[in-house]
Amino acid sequence: MNESQAREEICRVGKSLFDRGYAHATAGNISVRLDDGFLITPTDACLGFLDPAGLAQLDPQGRQVSGAPASKTLTLHRAIYQAAAPFAPATRCVIHTHSSHCVALSLEAKEAELLPPITPYFVMKVGHVPLVGYQRPGAPAAADEVARLIAHYGDNGRSIRAVMLQRLGPNVWHDTPAAAMAVLEELEETARLMLIAPGACQPLTESQIDELRRTFGARW
Repeated sequence: MNESQAREEICRVGKSLFDRGYAHATAGNISVRLDDGFLITPTDACLGFLDPAGLAQLDPQGRQVSGAPASKTLTLHRAIYQAAAPFAPATRCVIHTHSSHCVALSLEAKEAELLPPITPYFVMKVGHVPLVGYQRPGAPAAADEVARLIAHYGDNGRSIRAVMLQRLGPNVWHDTPAAAMAVLEELEETARLMLIAPGACQPLTESQIDELRRTFGARW
């Protein structure tokens, strides 16, 4: 994907997420890692009304080259790209939203992860989602903790594609904006199921999860 295609795809995915209620107001951001730097949505931009030419462009060191001022979460996005590289080197896109069901579930979360493995597609398409304790938006400490968690899970053979920032929202990453959006959609839908049918949401058994590993290469 070249720079022009990346600009168009960021805007297309942003509009899709906004139109379907996965993002609201000026909450959320999307970035793409280019061969020579990054593109990221501007600070306080609405994902539903992005301009390809107005996206912030940065060099490999995170210094602004052109466009509107970059989102304040740039530090976190760069930390994700760097930490994910040893385990998923094709990672090219990070998406952050304040998706309602994920945030609602995080308000009372008492476990180290946001969700148990309650559906096969959550296991296959999302995987483990560690919960990151509350930090203010853009806090450098949050970026450090996310990088630590990516390394910890990856080193233990459980490479992850998502983390949940408590009270803020999920960050997901994948090879393309479309693929990252699919991870976000599955994560938010699983959180919705957990909220509307908590008593019925029993985790899959270890043998059922192992079958998903053997059959579909699930990374749980």
